[in-house]
Amino acid sequence: MDQVGVGIIGSQFVAEIHAESLKLAPNARLVACASPNPDHVGAFAAKHAIPRHFTDYRDLLALPEVDLVFLCLPNYLHCQACCDAASVGKHVVCEKPLAMTLAEADRMIAACAAANVLLMYAEELCFTPKYVRAKQLCDEGAIGELYLLKQMEKHDGPHAAWFWDVEKSGGGVTFDMGCHAFEYFRWMLGKPPVASVYADLGTFVHGDKTRGDDNATIIVEFQGGCRGLAEESWIKPGGMDDRIELYGTKGVIHADLLYGSAFRTYSQDGYGYAVEKAGSTKGWSFTMYEESWNYGFPQEDQHFVNCVAGVEQPLETGEDGRAVLEMVLASYESTRTGSKVTWPWDAPREKRPVEVWGR
Repeated sequence: MDQVGVGIIGSQFVAEIHAESLKLAPNARLVACASPNPDHVGAFAAKHAIPRHFTDYRDLLALPEVDLVFLCLPNYLHCQACCDAASVGKHVVCEKPLAMTLAEADRMIAACAAANVLLMYAEELCFTPKYVRAKQLCDEGAIGELYLLKQMEKHDGPHAAWFWDVEKSGGGVTFDMGCHAFEYFRWMLGKPPVASVYADLGTFVHGDKTRGDDNATIIVEFQGGCRGLAEESWIKPGGMDDRIELYGTKGVIHADLLYGSAFRTYSQDGYGYAVEKAGSTKGWSFTMYEESWNYGFPQEDQHFVNCVAGVEQPLETGEDGRAVLEMVLASYESTRTGSKVTWPWDAPREKRPVEVWGR
């Protein structure tokens, strides 16, 4: 396959990132996009020079030239769109989190397996250049045996209204951003089985907007003894903060994804854009450049396209997304009970994270 025809379902924030990233993949061709708002999807298609656009994603799936579909949709729409794509032989990239429930995740995995198409899970931290280099150092033994991994992702809240609505999102910051930390930990350690999850989730600031959590601290223990500490927040102002700390028996690695890659700017009046989720650019700010590359989106999307072209094997799959979802559910269960959740754990298959929490 010389080129992979790509369709994007969705036209908001993450769809913009993937559209820009896919333009950098020489063996990818943006064929079509779909989103229910006709004005918005038309503008999206024009901006990214996508030749065809639809308000019903099933019209996109009917195009024979579409080989691979990116699902850039609210969480509650992932399962049906994935199964519809698989039913007509399209490979699927699903943005995180994979699904609202384990039952949905199993349905998606089974649908893609039955159709003999790939289901790939869009976790960009496994492609982030700084974090990839840090993993290479750890794999070489540069800091000895890992005993603690920390991942922090914090900002002052989501950019779209549906994130706050637990009927559409399924949970709060742990579901939205804790899933990054969980798969990052698994990837760094070679995807070992989980031993336990202990979590402290709360709604501290945004109780007027959501029944979901807006701040979380979670400890994951893996078989073998290494711990992962996730700190996730929707209540931290000043733009996105994404950092890792890796502790080994012979050394340590600290990496700052955004502030450490930015240049400092002082502006009396402010300016248009500094970094994701930055509320103000007056005074001193951290101005990002090549932001998508620093996140790893172009590298991630090139990998997914290569997988469909048959030249690489998927690094992140539907099974990985399901494993992350089980850890998310355990975090809400741990907070509900005030105790550690240990494996093997009979996780509820039909409940969304917020329902496990009892909200």
